[in-house]
Amino acid sequence: MAEGIKDKVAIIGMGCTRFGERWESSAEDLMVEAFVECLEDAGIEKKEIQAAYLGSHFDEVNIGKAALPLSMTLKLPFIPVTRTENFCATATEAFRAACYSVAAGVYDIVLALGVEKLKDTGYGGLPAGAARGVSAMMVGANMTPPGMFAQLATAYGAKWDISMDKIKDAIAHVSAKSHANGALNPKAHLRKVISEEQIKAAPMIAYPLGLFDCCGVSDGAACAIISTPEIAESLKKNQDIVKVKALQISDSSGEEAMYSNWDGSHFVTTRKAATKAYEEAGIKNPREEVNMMEVHDCFSITEMVTMEDLHISPKGGSYDDIMDGFYDLDGQVPCQVDGGLKCYGHPIGASGLRMIYAMYEQILDRVPEERKVKNARVGLTHNLGGTPWMNVGAISIIGKD
Repeated sequence: MAEGIKDKVAIIGMGCTRFGERWESSAEDLMVEAFVECLEDAGIEKKEIQAAYLGSHFDEVNIGKAALPLSMTLKLPFIPVTRTENFCATATEAFRAACYSVAAGVYDIVLALGVEKLKDTGYGGLPAGAARGVSAMMVGANMTPPGMFAQLATAYGAKWDISMDKIKDAIAHVSAKSHANGALNPKAHLRKVISEEQIKAAPMIAYPLGLFDCCGVSDGAACAIISTPEIAESLKKNQDIVKVKALQISDSSGEEAMYSNWDGSHFVTTRKAATKAYEEAGIKNPREEVNMMEVHDCFSITEMVTMEDLHISPKGGSYDDIMDGFYDLDGQVPCQVDGGLKCYGHPIGASGLRMIYAMYEQILDRVPEERKVKNARVGLTHNLGGTPWMNVGAISIIGKD
């Protein structure tokens, strides 16, 4: 009988670069920056790392298809290094692979690192990529990411009889919250407080999504070193140990796009991955037991809908929770405590590990008082890669006992 990952591995170190327009730094520079912080945090020597996983999405414009850039840049000691890729869950896949390899007893200490260099590719947003086979369903004439996720807003409003004015109020609050949190974070890409009025008055991109409802892209890297709880306790005497409680990923089967039983108002993969993650972690009531979250706010409406798909807000009830401040930094379940994709930034291959880094720092009480989450013991991260009807949903839950 499968037992899951709960408490079988611990995070002994993490590192994350400043995200942003890192013109002065190559992808290799960013790897080193994140790794140096991570290795120092872990308190080990590089020679003790037995395997590594590298997450990178856009190989065409980034570091290439192989894992050699990681092993050669960090001068790893002739160990196995594997590259992972799974849209916006790319870094989460690297983390998951590292955790599973330790839990399986194959290795004692494993590195997971995600990196992406996007700002100097010549594109304002994501670079164009070749679409083949089923992935061609994601692109087409007159189809843009803002347009696709704007349809999510209209479908959600129709499903729950919520006016577009109320949705615009809620997503403005979502974006303002992320900007407020990002302004407190020295590693965030965007560090300016924006009011809800400014957000609603911004140029429209794809109704009802305005300029401040859309996340941009960034350069950055993040990493983690995974080990057994026993090794973690020997290294971190008299310190809190952060353990992995759940890792779940759900990929679309194609049913959302091909059949009529999906109404376009939610993410099937997120619901399924969240349900399995809570079961794996032993969480019975996520609204009460999850203390904080980092979710995939590629667009503000995505965050609003995800609150329900994660079974935190009741179905059709995220509007009330958002407007009541439930997800604010001083709310019951703070979300985007470091600014989220919206303001920390979104270098695709690094975002999953950046989210985990945010939870890890809060759990270990390493953030200033102004950014601190009350009772930060259990943190959840969520990635969504793809379109509303063809995507991967990834959930990670970490915490201290």
